[in-house]
Amino acid sequence: MRFLGVDHPALAANDVEQLATWYCEVLGYEKWFHHPTGSPQGKPVWMLKAPDGTLLEIMPKDATPRPERTTWTPGWSHVAFRVADMDAAIRYLDTHGINWTSEIINAIGGGKVRNALDPDGNMIQILERAGLN
Repeated sequence: MRFLGVDHPALAANDVEQLATWYCEVLGYEKWFHHPTGSPQGKPVWMLKAPDGTLLEIMPKDATPRPERTTWTPGWSHVAFRVADMDAAIRYLDTHGINWTSEIINAIGGGKVRNALDPDGNMIQILERAGLN
């Protein structure tokens, strides 16, 4: 048995439509599949597709209180989005009012990375790695 890779991460959103639209308009995803009542609460779920074909699921949150997180809090920490030009990506995201939580730092495994929050407060990174873009 061999696993092929990650199909998709999923984000539980305050407002599914608003967060899905942000990922499309700002990070270049497209709304790929919509299930109008796909969650246990009967609320909509979006599957978004990136230009490279990777998927991201946006689903409604439940009533569980959101714990405070840091990069090192146990569990899933962040999603890293690869870019070809870090400086250009920063300038672009600045025009969209991105909430940066770090300066540019060296990425584990090579390259450079910068941390930010999406509109729902989910930790994201932009990452530039030579030879992988």
